[in-house]
Amino acid sequence: MKTRLTLTAIFMASFALSGCTSTPGSTAQTETANPATATQDILDASACIGSTEPPAAWVSKLNLVDDPQLLASSLGQPTKGKLCQGKVYEVKEGESLTVFRAWNSTNPNSQFGAWWAANQPNGKVAQYREGYEICYQWSPLDKMTRCELKPGSKLVIGNGQSAQCSEWLTYPVSAEQQLYLEDTETLVSNCQTYDAVFGWE
Repeated sequence: MKTRLTLTAIFMASFALSGCTSTPGSTAQTETANPATATQDILDASACIGSTEPPAAWVSKLNLVDDPQLLASSLGQPTKGKLCQGKVYEVKEGESLTVFRAWNSTNPNSQFGAWWAANQPNGKVAQYREGYEICYQWSPLDKMTRCELKPGSKLVIGNGQSAQCSEWLTYPVSAEQQLYLEDTETLVSNCQTYDAVFGWE
């Protein structure tokens, strides 16, 4: 089922970031005469922040499990994106979780990628990119998919690692929770896809 949804945040990204001189949020972009120093400043403060505990509404629906391989796949080095820290959980039998993914319509394999969120994208795209460590060249974020995560599915809940998008743009570590899934298409059902439309404030 395909539904049009006004996601003011999503389409503003390609315009807000096209010049690469506007800052996504207050700390996302460090513009200086010395980009190497700017990146080092972020690395110096790259300790993980945020919580790896499930959202309150999910606590009763998940079990904490041990899966070192899945956790290792989700973690990234400073400035390389992925997660800074995380824990692995499994959806309990008889339960399901609603998850969201903003993605790139020009890449047909992007819809069921590894990175998801517990909440629907909203607000300004620049702030969303900063919170979820999504470089502008990785995705225009012009589609969104909402799915139900099936019982027995494993996921990593964690917080974003810093990501260097270009010489002038490095996102610091983030407290926003991200979800990491593998073989996502086999783990989800009842998916709905939405198109971004123009919206200006």
